[in-house]
Amino acid sequence: MKSTDDLIDSAGELTERGLSKGEIADELNVSRETASWLVDQSGKGTDERAGASSPSDVHVDWSAIGRDSNRLTHVGIAMADLLGDESDAVDLTVGIGKSGGPLATVISRELDTDLSVYLPSKYQWNDEGGAGSGSFSRNFASIRDRDCYVVDDNIDTGQTMTETIEHIRNRGGDVEAAVVLTDKHGEEEILDVPIYSMIDIAQMRD
Repeated sequence: MKSTDDLIDSAGELTERGLSKGEIADELNVSRETASWLVDQSGKGTDERAGASSPSDVHVDWSAIGRDSNRLTHVGIAMADLLGDESDAVDLTVGIGKSGGPLATVISRELDTDLSVYLPSKYQWNDEGGAGSGSFSRNFASIRDRDCYVVDDNIDTGQTMTETIEHIRNRGGDVEAAVVLTDKHGEEEILDVPIYSMIDIAQMRD
């Protein structure tokens, strides 16, 4: 299990490699707020870190799945099964970013759909001046007038999923359902789209 110090060090290394805070949030499977805090702490010494209170968040490390194509395939098949018979009309699976793309590839093969990839605006987010707009990769299938599923590895606040659904609708597509590995958001729907997850993560509060 990674400690907070490990995550801070990882955030510092990713910053040195030129990743934006949004990309770091994606890489570490934490919220944007947490990613920003981790990056800020990475420039401080151990004594300064000790007095800082961290945001309330849960780090999800699924690298044991992601680094092994066999495991990734089995998990993708299970995620496809969660979608079940949601809609016979779906002929497109949309993966979100670097993490959702590989999972969407497995799911699209299992469900016999075309494949699209959405690159969210958070990849450009770095505190200064906000983020630009997200975009669909031209190397994959188009969205227009198609029924689709959306796939990602994790939902933190629901912001990226909301953005993706809105962009698909703006292109004339219709999102029938979404599926993720882990869900910290805890809502069964986002913008009236059913959300399925392999694991729901609930914060226990007093």
